[in-house]
Amino acid sequence: MKLTPQQIEFFHREGWLFLPELFSQEEVDFLAREAVSIYDANRPEVWREKSGAPRTAFAAHLYNEAFGTLGRHPRMIEPIEQLFGEKVYMHQFKINAKAAFTGDVWQWHQDYGTWKRDDGMPLPRAMNIAIFLDEVMPINGPLMLVPRSQNAGDLKASHDLETTSYPLWTLDEETVTRLVKEGGIVAPTGKAGGMLMFHGNLVHGSSGNITPYPRKIVYLTLNAVSNYIRTPTRPDYIAHRDFTPIETVEDDALLRLARAPRQAAE
Repeated sequence: MKLTPQQIEFFHREGWLFLPELFSQEEVDFLAREAVSIYDANRPEVWREKSGAPRTAFAAHLYNEAFGTLGRHPRMIEPIEQLFGEKVYMHQFKINAKAAFTGDVWQWHQDYGTWKRDDGMPLPRAMNIAIFLDEVMPINGPLMLVPRSQNAGDLKASHDLETTSYPLWTLDEETVTRLVKEGGIVAPTGKAGGMLMFHGNLVHGSSGNITPYPRKIVYLTLNAVSNYIRTPTRPDYIAHRDFTPIETVEDDALLRLARAPRQAAE
């Protein structure tokens, strides 16, 4: 899958791009079922809100066949290779829950700030790709982006260890206010199956979810192979040490897996 010149121009200008309904309902339903089973598991990779509700599940591509297939899907890998001009590897893989009624906030931040400070990533040549597993609506805690804020570079941040169950390098209100006055705020919404991609320095965050509608999103952080991390401090299920370039699967691989007979448990 390749991006059009118009899509590439929009991404470089605004810092983000949304591709609606890139995955079929059948593919997304399959992934959503698998995500729920992962959230129910008692694994160190599954982090929870202070309420006990799931917040994020790391590295599911390493122990779940469905997400392992998704992590090598050409609809996601090829556009990033096109933009970077080189092969990519999986720096991080997570499934963020934003559970109904109890999904907590994600404070305003830049992802590259964390990748640099905690993982020793040299440059912002990594990108997040977000795949909607539920419909993302204006009311259930959509991701909010500050367009063109990627041009502000790597901003000063503070390490927030208190607000939520997940530590994050966050931006102060004055900085966010200034950037919003310059670029505004957008909150891409759409049906399950949509894919959002955004620059590693783009400022973003999300509010809590107090609605009955869950908002599960899979995030792949794809890093240029030449930009591999140098000094990781986080567990390897959060910041991967395998810098092998991703080899893509066939475009229908996820659909074939969803339709394959499931082996009964012994």
